[in-house]
Amino acid sequence: MYKEALKQGGLAVVTGAASGVGLAAALHFAKAGLGVVLADLPGEALEKATAQVRMAAGDGATILAVPTDISDADAVNALADKAFDAGEIAVLMNNAGIGLSSGSWENADNWRKLIEVNLFGVMNGIHAFVPRMIEAGRPAVVVNTGSKQGITTPPGNPAYNVSKAGVKVMTEMLAHDLREAGAQISAHLFVPGFTYTGMIKRFMPEKPAGAWTSEEAIDYFIGRMADGDFYILCPDNDVSTSRDQKRIQWALGDIVENRPALSRWHPDYAEAFAAFEKSS
Repeated sequence: MYKEALKQGGLAVVTGAASGVGLAAALHFAKAGLGVVLADLPGEALEKATAQVRMAAGDGATILAVPTDISDADAVNALADKAFDAGEIAVLMNNAGIGLSSGSWENADNWRKLIEVNLFGVMNGIHAFVPRMIEAGRPAVVVNTGSKQGITTPPGNPAYNVSKAGVKVMTEMLAHDLREAGAQISAHLFVPGFTYTGMIKRFMPEKPAGAWTSEEAIDYFIGRMADGDFYILCPDNDVSTSRDQKRIQWALGDIVENRPALSRWHPDYAEAFAAFEKSS
């Protein structure tokens, strides 16, 4: 559906557009000929990103910055009002997210913040935009940014994993419901690999060799979305697509084979997982 949406023109709305993959996506959509509505928290980063996208866009393109806290449903509804006033929506990219530490029985405040932003922020975007996108009756796409941590759920940050697992399920249901409704709108789950974003830069001042740039992740994603793929898991310089597939198969195997939870990290299964990952 993305190719059809692009042909018809209109606007791309990108949340978390002030940096990282959000900014890379905004730049890509602008260069592809779409107007862009950049949504992020207010401040210098959003202003600089908007100026950068405006320079990349063609003459006369609609480029708007709308300061928005996506965890606030009223703010996202206001974002939708401004976007629809500016034009038809070709792309809705619910990308904004945060990373905070959590533990299974610790950091309750961080649990709430992560779920409010990472999960309910996506829900707010869907609820504010999708009914009007369906009513418009034109080709369009909805992109939700997930995480591999929401699929294989590695230990270390349970709240973040839960929030991104929720995004995965929400996007799957959205794709089904759009299909059943006969809407000219496709949904896509964008799952970056190890990508050097501002969130990572806080801990790693220089880009690790294993990480992709935001531009590499977006280029890969756009190509796969244009082909109609729903699940779009990006590789990186350390983890190949086949390695991702093995890890996901093993995670699902925990249920099918009734292994201990997260057996990939269980000492009794270390050798079995290592052999499975290397198998053809």
